[in-house]
Amino acid sequence: MRLILGSGSPRRRELLAQIGVAADAICPPDIDETPLKGELPRPYCQRMAREKALAVVAEPGDLVLSADTTVALGRRIYGKPADAGEAAAFLYALSGRRHRVVTAVAVRLGDRLWQRDSVSIVQMKRLADTEVNAYLAGGDWRGKAGGYSIQGTAGAFIPWISGSYTGIVGLPLAETAGLLMAAGYPLYRAAA
Repeated sequence: MRLILGSGSPRRRELLAQIGVAADAICPPDIDETPLKGELPRPYCQRMAREKALAVVAEPGDLVLSADTTVALGRRIYGKPADAGEAAAFLYALSGRRHRVVTAVAVRLGDRLWQRDSVSIVQMKRLADTEVNAYLAGGDWRGKAGGYSIQGTAGAFIPWISGSYTGIVGLPLAETAGLLMAAGYPLYRAAA
């Protein structure tokens, strides 16, 4: 059984390695990630993970693993910022407030699809202009939902979380391991 990771995220590959999984192929799907009108963050994230899993071309016996992470403040979805200006707007909106990080995971084997998601609460400290400007200058906001990554330098902005740290990074390992086992992936093989 081949495992195809439907994501180009190096963080997801690193997280999979923590549970002893290495993808046989990396195939990031090219899909439209625009939220539907009025779509709420959690259903949006679930739909994205599902659509990514379905978009990856695979043989019937291949296992496809895809995920999507979004940051939500109330009903508002904070995806990947288009530029530094949008990243700054995201950071100022999240500054001093609690927000949710939703990561949905989908596993596909042939016509079968398994899905789970993880919702974590993150408290961001009140950010000073100097912190925001220095963070933006470092470029770590690029390609990150909400314009930040907890595992990078923005970790200094996060004094408190409730939920899955790995889910906030981009792949909740407990949920992912459960999905892989449900699909028959030999996750916990005895060493020879």
